[in-house]
Amino acid sequence: MTAEQQSPDVQPRQILNALRQGRLSRRDFVVRAAVLGFSAAAINAFLVACGGSATSTPATGGATTSTSSSTSKAATSSAASTSATSTSAAASSAGSSSAASGGSSSAASGSSSSSSAAGGSGTPAAAGTPAPGNAKYNLNNPPAVANSSDAKKYSGQKITFYGDTSGIGAELDKAISMKFQQETGVEVQVIPRPQDTNDTYALYQRAFQGQSAGLDVLMIDVVYPAAFAPHLIDLQPKLGDMTKDMLKSIVDNNTVDGHLVAMPYFGDNGFLYYRTDLLQKYGFNAPPKTWDELQQQAKKIMDGEKGSNPNFTGFVFQGKAYEGLTCDALEWIASNGGGLIIENGKVTVDNDKAAAILTTIKGFVNTISPQGVTGYTETETQNTFVGGNAAFARNWPYMYATGVAPESKINGKFDLAPLPIGPSGQKSVGCLGGWQLGVPKYSKVQDAAQEFIRYMCSKEVIKYRAIIGNYVPLYTDVAQDPDVQQAQPYLKVRENIDIVVRPSNGLGEKYNQGSTFFYQGVNQVLTGQDPKRELQQIAQQLQAVVRK
Repeated sequence: MTAEQQSPDVQPRQILNALRQGRLSRRDFVVRAAVLGFSAAAINAFLVACGGSATSTPATGGATTSTSSSTSKAATSSAASTSATSTSAAASSAGSSSAASGGSSSAASGSSSSSSAAGGSGTPAAAGTPAPGNAKYNLNNPPAVANSSDAKKYSGQKITFYGDTSGIGAELDKAISMKFQQETGVEVQVIPRPQDTNDTYALYQRAFQGQSAGLDVLMIDVVYPAAFAPHLIDLQPKLGDMTKDMLKSIVDNNTVDGHLVAMPYFGDNGFLYYRTDLLQKYGFNAPPKTWDELQQQAKKIMDGEKGSNPNFTGFVFQGKAYEGLTCDALEWIASNGGGLIIENGKVTVDNDKAAAILTTIKGFVNTISPQGVTGYTETETQNTFVGGNAAFARNWPYMYATGVAPESKINGKFDLAPLPIGPSGQKSVGCLGGWQLGVPKYSKVQDAAQEFIRYMCSKEVIKYRAIIGNYVPLYTDVAQDPDVQQAQPYLKVRENIDIVVRPSNGLGEKYNQGSTFFYQGVNQVLTGQDPKRELQQIAQQLQAVVRK
């Protein structure tokens, strides 16, 4: 992406073209469009016009940027296929929207259209613009390198960093890398990883198979540390102390056979979105704390709203047979005390508590949820809720951006809460999405790479990224920082949520296969099959691929 395309004052039509041509992710389009003042209707219209997957990613990982120069190498990319007529109409509608006055600081990284279903680079903060109330934080002023004296030992060495794909994430990568280089003398070459997580996975696998020394620091999706563990160095000896204030669940996820193979970088999790105005209108004092309460509230609100809005529904979520359903269903099962699918190397998903909650959610379909929810991804969920056609929704923090867009139908009329719990549950849970940083065993500059990670994952940089880019911090004390919570108000809600991780550690290189077994089986339940029978089959399938 060129400097002009990444500028905060980029023209609306340039952003629209970037999305249509595959140079901007759907998440980045949503948050940038919200900052520029696009109406929610215009945002949704253009997303619909561009169809399902907005981008095609280059196998080589995108454009190369060295912090020692201002040149960049163009990457090859095939444009997404769209309807010219509908795209042109959407572009005209969105392009006519007036720009918002001032910055908007509201959403975190969103969901991926690939294997992760979460944890991308989309953020609502305008690049280079100080966050409201935090004038000292801006894109051109990254924190000082506290470990510069140690890092200077490797001055003159060159690190290749596979970082974020586009948008504010890529801009932050370059700004922070430049700061590190200036204060340490270690050159950092920033290469955007492929946008699709599956393409990133394939790129890394090819490099590992060839034992390539050309990759020194890698962004790694939350579900792949165990899969890549044989090819990553143990960060524990040098960086292990940094994890003591981080979420234990993500540290455990990144620890494989006693080795810390990836350093937690940023993450997000599922929330319950709800219409504050409608809860008040129908006499509810608080959002639902249990799934039964959600069903009761959704039904009453839906029955009352259907007369004036036939398209109105009660609750929407990610019900399609894809990775997003793995996240949703893990939350359902864990919220009812049904476990985490695979625990300590044992498949635990086939149990009565899991079957009971799947029976409950199955009962939502075609009652408080539309029948078509079994084909919903994050996009359909967002379009329905932000379009004013649902009382409740499960989604990632990134949806906050479109909800607070200046012309959003629900602006000022919604909030976030922890997801409900089941009758056998103890606390609300949220499935973790996000990214980590790791160092391949084949790197020739492993010590310099670890000093770079020490800086990138320092509390100072994580706070900076949280305020400038709205990346959700994994340090508990940083998440509680008043400046960070001002930028990300939903973090206060997160304090009441148990963060759970998908069974990537238990599946290792077989994660994609195991997740497919799981979400296909759960989708069968949602479309009418017996939960107990499907869970038995899922368990049998997982048993064949679980990491021994």
